[in-house]
Amino acid sequence: MAGTSIVNDVAAQGTAADVSPQAAAPSMHADAGWLGVVVVVALGMNLRPILTTIRPLLAEIRAGTGLGLQGASLLTVIPVLCMGSVALFLPWLARWLPEHRGVACSLLAIAGACLWRLWAGHGAALIASAALAGTGVAIVQALVPGLVKRWFPQRVPMALGLYSASLMAGGGIAATLSPRITHIADWHVGLGVWALPALAALVLWTTARPREAAAPAQRGPVLNFFGNRRAWLLAIYFGAANGGYTSMIAWLPMFYRQLGWSAQDEGSLIGLMTIFQVIGALAAPLLARRWPDRRPWLVVVLVLQLIGMVGLLLAPQTGTTLWVALIGGGLGSMFSLCLTLTLDHLPDARAAGYLAAFVQGIGFIITGIIPYAVGWLRELTGGFQLPWALLIAIVIASMVTTLRFAPSGYARAIGPV
Repeated sequence: MAGTSIVNDVAAQGTAADVSPQAAAPSMHADAGWLGVVVVVALGMNLRPILTTIRPLLAEIRAGTGLGLQGASLLTVIPVLCMGSVALFLPWLARWLPEHRGVACSLLAIAGACLWRLWAGHGAALIASAALAGTGVAIVQALVPGLVKRWFPQRVPMALGLYSASLMAGGGIAATLSPRITHIADWHVGLGVWALPALAALVLWTTARPREAAAPAQRGPVLNFFGNRRAWLLAIYFGAANGGYTSMIAWLPMFYRQLGWSAQDEGSLIGLMTIFQVIGALAAPLLARRWPDRRPWLVVVLVLQLIGMVGLLLAPQTGTTLWVALIGGGLGSMFSLCLTLTLDHLPDARAAGYLAAFVQGIGFIITGIIPYAVGWLRELTGGFQLPWALLIAIVIASMVTTLRFAPSGYARAIGPV
């Protein structure tokens, strides 16, 4: 019932009280309604299985391909780096790749990469499929924030919450089911079956997206934010604050495998984290929607992450469920609130979408580097104490940075665009 009321709240025509003053500019379009909600959720569900299916099957993949630990880590690092680097070129890609075609081609890339994995017997082929899928994911998630601001102009935080929740849910479902599918078939099927939801999303996109809310053609000079200091601060903040997600996906299963857990138990652990990510992604925008100042809520969800990571460092076996739940809730909330904070800075949907693409572009490069640093520290020290301490330090630095994002200073900080 709660989920239904949230969806109804997104689909309904809203009031300006739900958004910040910067986000409450008049829009050409009314809220896109149920079709828009369904399409956004379908897109989000397909953006994380390429990442979350790797670690639960890491032992099987390495045995089948001969990949070393560092080579196998590229299967998660490369897609994240693609998400960052490709998103940075969105203002130029938009010149010749319209929104409807860009999303369609990206979903085909994700589906094609998953199908490729059904027959990939060598590590190089798996790494290449990771790059292909990462490129597709990059374009979709670079386009979605601007699409949400245009389709749901009065309900941006709520719509982003649904999008973030579907993104987390898709990753968690894949992490939970892939080991079970592998147990019945083999690891190729556990990785390749996720082509099916990508193809289903492609059908929805081509047949059900709101046509009356199509993106306007881009004219004039290319709008980019490489020279904007506030955009860089938002991007670094986004990358650092969300680096815990890729680190948990990449290394939490191995951490508990060393403590004697099975592959299926590891998948269930990621599934548990995902449940709380979904709860956080839905609850944080719901709670914060009537306050234009996002800082108190950002600090709260960072504190949740901090408590959970300290728990992993000091008592990983005695409070596993609590630590994973806190980390999941904090990370799920953080993703949707960071995107909302970014879109709040500009009232125009097109400009805000390009800002979000830049923030995600630089941010995901940082988010991809953090788990690689965690893995390097793990190999250097032989344990996870120092890696977890690194993540704790990043969370504390993010809490300090949060204080700079006062709504009254958005216009001055972002400047003319």
